[in-house]
Amino acid sequence: MTNPQFARRMKTIAVRSGGKLESWFSEESELIDKYLHETSRKIANTPKLVSFTLMKQQNLTAVRSLLKEQRLKIFIELSGNIYPDLVKVFYTNLQFNGDSLVSHVKGVNMVITNDVWAVVTGMKFSGVRINRGKMQFYKNCLNNPLSKVRNFLVGGLKLDERLIAFIVSWIITPRGSNHSTLSEEDLLLIYCIMNKVKINWIHTIKDHIQKAIRLSDFHYPYAISVSKFLHYFEVDIEEELAEIIKPSSEINSGSLSKMGFSKIGGRWVSKDGDQAGPSGTNDGDAPEDAATQEEPAVETHEVGPSDGYMGERMTSMSPF
Repeated sequence: MTNPQFARRMKTIAVRSGGKLESWFSEESELIDKYLHETSRKIANTPKLVSFTLMKQQNLTAVRSLLKEQRLKIFIELSGNIYPDLVKVFYTNLQFNGDSLVSHVKGVNMVITNDVWAVVTGMKFSGVRINRGKMQFYKNCLNNPLSKVRNFLVGGLKLDERLIAFIVSWIITPRGSNHSTLSEEDLLLIYCIMNKVKINWIHTIKDHIQKAIRLSDFHYPYAISVSKFLHYFEVDIEEELAEIIKPSSEINSGSLSKMGFSKIGGRWVSKDGDQAGPSGTNDGDAPEDAATQEEPAVETHEVGPSDGYMGERMTSMSPF
């Protein structure tokens, strides 16, 4: 039985919000309660954007090529309005059903299958599936594999690696703070990208969503992707709060300058003289819509935990 005091509170909030709570949750009081006491109090991550055109203009073609190799172009370039209230409604109702994400927003059932991921983000459910924990195969990037250090500061990375790290910590597996410190998982993702190891990004993102829901200090991620899913399933967004991604959210030349890099002779250079990867990298003039490109199926593998240790510093992870 519904608590009378809670019912009166719900009625008051529903009146003040124009009845939106009931609309969002199809009048299900338990979900409204969960939203009020849990979901609504959690912050959604501020989205960041990357322009592949800008990277080409800035002679960052090596990074551009590596990200295209991973079929990440569409995902990291997603832009447009986000719907912060409905994003939280999505997470309030979110369930994991096999390989699919299932949610319910404003009376619309959203079953996000691998095919839906492909249409909206350009990703396919193929590649290496990375489990959290210590990973044996990235010990090769460490100067001292016997040293017990759990985190790594981005200041020691070369330019291409630093930009990849920025994209990993802000867009691919975003968190609310401490972007200058890389976790074990961050290091592994960067290593795989730099060495062209195909990653199953759908699996990685769903794993990150589970972590964000479970841990109180994590923000809700992927507001742009969730907003695109709302459009895909034709959820009614009329009269809902919409926010436009600000230009300050775009990763641009100013971002590189803040990282400590300078542009000399048309090339970005670190204070130690390190340059971005070769501008002659075959980034290609091929069509850039990854969702329309067919590729052979990639066998999916699990990358399990090991008992290896992290080192104090990484050697260069770049294949160039």
